[in-house]
Amino acid sequence: MKSTGMKLTIRADGFEGWAKRARVRAKKLDRGERLAPEMTINFGSAMEMLEVLTVERMRLLETTRMQAFSVTGLAAALKRDPKSVRRDVAKLVRFGVLRTREEINPGHGRVKIVEPVAQRVEMRASF
Repeated sequence: MKSTGMKLTIRADGFEGWAKRARVRAKKLDRGERLAPEMTINFGSAMEMLEVLTVERMRLLETTRMQAFSVTGLAAALKRDPKSVRRDVAKLVRFGVLRTREEINPGHGRVKIVEPVAQRVEMRASF
């Protein structure tokens, strides 16, 4: 399953930013405007965002945007320990940046495939 054309926006503007965007979207809906499909992940602060989206995790996200990988294949592509990659994938799945699915691996059972939730990611943070 390929990621959709949906845009993922990652922000670090807390509740105030979320509430402001919700009001804008509500006004558009009231006017009958169509909203583009998008998903937003909102962190309370830029520091909180950077704790989750480390440099290594961003490399992982960028790599999965090119093609879906098994966790083992992803670790090999990134030249990282599979255990560390598995931990990073789990964290990014929990925060909604990546998703996993299982595929049949002929002769070897099943394999977990890692892919982004959206092909386009936009990050915004301010201090």
